[in-house]
This record gives sequence, structure tokens and C-alpha cells, in this order.
Amino acid sequence: QVQLVESGGGLVQAGGSLRLSCAASRSIFSINAMGWYRQAPGKQRELVAVMSSGDTTTYADSVKGRFTISRDNAKNTVYLQMNSLKPEDTAVYECNAKMWSGLRLYDYWGQGTQVTVSS
Repeated sequence: QVQLVESGGGLVQAGGSLRLSCAASRSIFSINAMGWYRQAPGKQRELVAVMSSGDTTTYADSVKGRFTISRDNAKNTVYLQMNSLKPEDTAVYECNAKMWSGLRLYDYWGQGTQVTVSS
């Protein structure tokens, strides 16, 4: 198992930047993939960015070129740098970790952090 704690959300004007952090309770070397999802009011949760244990990254088309996922192995922390924020980026952002145990893939979630972008 792993516990995830997010931080860094807040209110920012359009065009601004925020950096989200996700601290894991165990070494992220043991985690198969970590990523960020978001859910806006009335919408389904969507993938924002994910990084595999091999450092392969995937981004939603809507954030490519603006958001960057990275990690600090020494701190067991994954980051999401968000630049050129738009009002449509407003959502609760959740950190996710995927770990295989035997033949089953488990999902773990943080508590979420609110990001609000004003126009």
C-alpha cells in the first residue's frame, strides 16, 4: 500500500503558474506509475499526466506544452508544474499511484487539491 498527500493547489489568474506536489509514503521506485488526474464540477475524472517507473510520460492533449510531470526519487515526491493556466483547468487535482500485486493492478489516490483559475 501507499499513502499519497497532495499540496500546492490554490487560486491563480489565467496565464499564471502553480506547482502541485504529491508525497508518497514509500519509495516511488516501487510504484509502477504515478500521475495526476482532475475532475471539474459536473464532469468525469480525466487523466492529466502520468509517469511510468521507466520515466515514460503521457499527457492529455489539453495540457501538452503547458504542464510538466516530474519526480524527485530522494523525496518520494511527484510534481506537476502547470504553466499558462486557463479557466478550463479549474478542477480538483488528484494524485494517483498504480502498483502491481501479483496479477492485480491496484490504484491509490490522494485526497485531492483544488485548483481554481480565474479569468
